[in-house]
Amino acid sequence: MKRIAIDMDEVIADAGLKHLKLFNRDFNENITVQDLMGTHLKVLRPHLETEILNYLKDPAFFRDLEVMQGSQQVIKELTEHYEVFITTAAMEFPTSFTAKYDWLKEHFGFLNEMNFVFCGDKSILNADFLIDDNVRHFKHFNGQGILFSAPHNSNETGYERVNNWQEVKRFFLS
Repeated sequence: MKRIAIDMDEVIADAGLKHLKLFNRDFNENITVQDLMGTHLKVLRPHLETEILNYLKDPAFFRDLEVMQGSQQVIKELTEHYEVFITTAAMEFPTSFTAKYDWLKEHFGFLNEMNFVFCGDKSILNADFLIDDNVRHFKHFNGQGILFSAPHNSNETGYERVNNWQEVKRFFLS
């Protein structure tokens, strides 16, 4: 079977929406998802970069993220034809391990927990495909990178792109 590695944040877990809501609440802002097209919150508000990153360092931040629409059903279907691994560059925020693991067990408990990969550099992955929202993970990855659309990557070109989980399903199962 071919292997598919699937990123967690912004691919199956909506970390960006929670991050934006918390920031807007705490700093009395009204930044929208549209405002983030092609950029990041820390670029829009560079004077608050430390505060923006501190949300992600909170051990509980990743525990209650919304599940990306359609991801559970499509991943269940993918497991019938592929080996599926959920991978996250958790070394960027090591305090996230427990929350991410618990979130994965709750929402993707149908996957073998041995297929949860917590890493830093995703080039270490031995998979045929990597679905990710961040193109930096494709640079040294030996398989095919598939860019999952997120506001911050809207200007990225040169990669196979999927906009939602129905497009992932068509790409792999049609």
